[in-house]
Amino acid sequence: MEAGEVTGMYPMLSVEEALGRVLSAISPLPEERIPILEALGRVTSRDVKAAYDIPPHANSAMDGYAVRAADTCDATPERPVRLRVIGEVAAGYVPEVQVVPGTAVRIMTGAPIPAGADAVVRFEWTRKEGEHILVERAVPPGQDVRPAGEDVRAGELVIPAGTRLRPQELGMLASLGHGEVWVHRRPRVGILATGDELVGIGEPLAPGKIRNANSYSNYAQVLRYGGEPVLLGVARDREDDIAERLRAGLADGVDLLLVSGGVSVGDFDVVKRVLAAEGKIEFWRVRMKPGKPLAFGFLGMEGQQVPVIGMPGNPVSAMVSFEIFARPAILALQGARDLEPLSVIATFADAVPRKDGRRHYLRVQLEERDGELFAHLTGDQGSGILSSMVKADGLAIIPEDWDHVEPGAQVRVILLRP
Repeated sequence: MEAGEVTGMYPMLSVEEALGRVLSAISPLPEERIPILEALGRVTSRDVKAAYDIPPHANSAMDGYAVRAADTCDATPERPVRLRVIGEVAAGYVPEVQVVPGTAVRIMTGAPIPAGADAVVRFEWTRKEGEHILVERAVPPGQDVRPAGEDVRAGELVIPAGTRLRPQELGMLASLGHGEVWVHRRPRVGILATGDELVGIGEPLAPGKIRNANSYSNYAQVLRYGGEPVLLGVARDREDDIAERLRAGLADGVDLLLVSGGVSVGDFDVVKRVLAAEGKIEFWRVRMKPGKPLAFGFLGMEGQQVPVIGMPGNPVSAMVSFEIFARPAILALQGARDLEPLSVIATFADAVPRKDGRRHYLRVQLEERDGELFAHLTGDQGSGILSSMVKADGLAIIPEDWDHVEPGAQVRVILLRP
């Protein structure tokens, strides 16, 4: 098949069109119940609602005295109100007395408010006088009282399904009495690098050869976004070798296949034939740089097809393509609802004199000056310059309809660092 026939069969898609096709083929994986101590970064498959109020009872926000606010209404430093202390209560204990007119109960932070009291006078607003206190400041009802349900009300939706769990959600689950949580299974992601030129880390670097970097960067990216990476090795530029390794991934139960290399015009036929023989191909070209040759299709039998994302072989192209397409696919497999990458607006500090009609993703370092964020190019933006990613804080998005970029332009930057 000639290159012209290939490009005619698979028109170049916008990033949004291509991503839409990828995500339309993704469904959340089955759920499982796991201990909350193992749930960091996992995505909830069911809503979590509160079975009771948090806090379950009104409690003190400060150390002081539980009082009737009405008893303090005339209190001043010059004319303090004298109240008899009839007991005390600490956090974790139930008050044994009731506050009546003219009395107070010594109370510690977090302790339940005794019956009859509706306010707390802080220690520093009182003076001790035997069995009494002299209150030097009037307090309104509710002063330093945390009402029952101030944090969460019984029946309230606290953590919706589709939430990626952070430390704060795990703390809330514990507060609600949940030692386990329902989450979607983590996707197993097969990673295959292709190319006759690739050698492993421990192999001799013979003339014409380069190290296989993509398997390792993609492995780390899969881990970062919650997947379980499955290395499928390096396939040579032969249809049978690629097919054999991809079949091995299917046999191993992977939920998504990532292939780097073998998708440009010159060697497209190898990947195309494999996809055609084992499944189907959906698209091949995307209007972006780096990453224009990006294949998406399926492998496997009807009803058991596994999505395949074929990324370029150049290391920057592979990593950028992963961030734009594989990252949201992996999150969607986990049932996540928010698939947008974290991004900021920054002032572009450099000049790009010429640009084609594709969306460009430029590697930039971010610098804050006088409250303004500036984006500086990391140097040479070639798709084989992996050091441009090492130095990068993010990817500056340059829209398709910009034919150049001048210093001072406002750009959106996808963050690559936490």
